[in-house]
Amino acid sequence: MRIRRILAAVIATAALTGLGLTGAATATAATATATTATATATSPAESPTPGECEKGGGMVDRATNTCKGGTFDGQMVD
Repeated sequence: MRIRRILAAVIATAALTGLGLTGAATATAATATATTATATATSPAESPTPGECEKGGGMVDRATNTCKGGTFDGQMVD
C-alpha cells in the first residue's frame, strides 16, 4: 500500500510540473540525434585521432593506421 501511494505521488508531481515520460524520452532522443549528426558532419573533413576513433565506437588498426568500425570506419588515423 505504501508503494502505491509513493508511486501515485511521483506520477502526480511529474504531471503537475509538466514532465511527461514521453516528453523526457523525446528530449533525450533529440539530444542524441544532434550529437550523432555533429560527429558525422565533422568526420569527412580531417583524419580522426585515435581517441576520436575509439569514442566513435571503432578500434585503431595499428598495422594499416586506419579506424575499423564505428563512425570513422575506414578513415586514416592521425
